[in-house]
Amino acid sequence: MEKGEKLKYRHEWKHEINQGDLLVLRQRLSAVTKRDTHTLDGKYEIRSLYFDTPTDRVLREKIDGVNIREKFRLRYYNGDPTFIRLEKKSRRNGLCLKESASLTQEQVRRLTVERDYSWMPESGAPLAEELYSKMLSQGLRPQTIVDYTREPFVFAPGNVRITLDYHIRTGMRNTDFLNPASVTIPVRDAPIILEVKWDEYLPDLIRDVVQLKNRAAGAFSKYAASRIYG
Repeated sequence: MEKGEKLKYRHEWKHEINQGDLLVLRQRLSAVTKRDTHTLDGKYEIRSLYFDTPTDRVLREKIDGVNIREKFRLRYYNGDPTFIRLEKKSRRNGLCLKESASLTQEQVRRLTVERDYSWMPESGAPLAEELYSKMLSQGLRPQTIVDYTREPFVFAPGNVRITLDYHIRTGMRNTDFLNPASVTIPVRDAPIILEVKWDEYLPDLIRDVVQLKNRAAGAFSKYAASRIYG
């Protein structure tokens, strides 16, 4: 977490949708929300590198629906590894919390390529120090790359963020994170994912806009889906 950033758990819905739903939601959301200002033509490409233990504890806790769990990942956008975030996502009683810290490309190279972790305790980034501690105590290590396309929308009341994620791809245990050309392949039968996140309340307008027939809230995990091949 960056200095001065306040910890705040948020509500989160996930729905698995299809291409027809995507077209409908894109039209509805464009009428009442704003596009995230960081997008290129309304979308951006995300590359993440997830961490797990030798016994796949993070994966198993997700599959088993453990109520209190966390995961660490590295992330950059639009094929540009010059700006990288280390993120920790925690879930407790159905609420989510995301903490993040900026890492340099050199720090990430040492972590993912050289497997040199000596810089982490002295990095000045509490989140990197926490990851280092859990790498020692739990055996967390980079596991696989996950790529996907995201269309994000924002709505100020309630601090609402709606995202449409698709073209989910897996690195199949590939951890060559800093190489934008590193090969990933489509995750078999991966749906399109609608995610809705908000703070204390979800405005009725947004609640109505994202309602779709025969679509119930789910718990799809891009990381879990990416591990289908091992």
